[in-house]
Amino acid sequence: MFSIIIPTLNNLKYLKFCLQSIKKNSKLDNEVIIHVNEDKNKETRDFLTSQNIPFTFTEENVGLCTAINIVAKEASNNYLIYAHDDMYFCPGWEKPLINEINSINHKFFYISGSMIEPNSGHIKFNCGESIEDFDEQKLLDNLHNLNIEDHQGSHFAPHCVHKEIWDSVGGFSEEFNPGIASDPDFNMKLWKLGVRIFKGLNGFKVYHFGSLTTRKNKRVKQNKGDITFLKKWGISTAFFKYHYLKSKTIYISPLKEPNKDILYYFGLMKCKLKLAYINFFKIK
Repeated sequence: MFSIIIPTLNNLKYLKFCLQSIKKNSKLDNEVIIHVNEDKNKETRDFLTSQNIPFTFTEENVGLCTAINIVAKEASNNYLIYAHDDMYFCPGWEKPLINEINSINHKFFYISGSMIEPNSGHIKFNCGESIEDFDEQKLLDNLHNLNIEDHQGSHFAPHCVHKEIWDSVGGFSEEFNPGIASDPDFNMKLWKLGVRIFKGLNGFKVYHFGSLTTRKNKRVKQNKGDITFLKKWGISTAFFKYHYLKSKTIYISPLKEPNKDILYYFGLMKCKLKLAYINFFKIK
């Protein structure tokens, strides 16, 4: 049913951990495909080959957006789940996702999971900041108490979309490499396509150690994604999340067009002024 696509960059220890959690905590025989960036000593490719796990490969780090687009082309199932290589898939993650997809009964949706993180995330609960101090039993013992309301406008991985919808918008926009603001940009493309269900599911849970690839790899230069988004769409990511996606509010129903009240137009004016400033001073 699901094709789980995961980009990785010299992070084999965490990738193994992620893959083990998928295997251990999944009921379905899901397809898992990895995109391997760099891998100078071949250890990631050798491991994946030994486990008969399919993968794509580029000799250089092509960036998160390009990596996801490459690997997504190899997916054979109807539903794509994009995840990070430093995520632990919690027991029971599939059932609420399947139930939600069946309840929606069409392809125009974007469903994301709920991240449990040691220092932030949707649910803040510290079971370790690394594999070395990860307390799996603590997580499992408390998992039934780690809950939030299903929420509007979630735009973080892991997320699930129908492959036809993914293909319709062309996947991730590669001008956002290595990845900052690529998620809201993807959401905006979905919005333009007519998607109005942007839902974060409480029951679809992962434990996330927290962007280890970019935090630990100093060679990964961050992009100014918020500026790219503003130039592309004429509004800021914050404006889009607040007025369109209604981020961090309780999910009630599919979204509607934003309420164009005084706050909307005041926020829109601020976006236009910021864009004019960026263009005048040629800020990149």
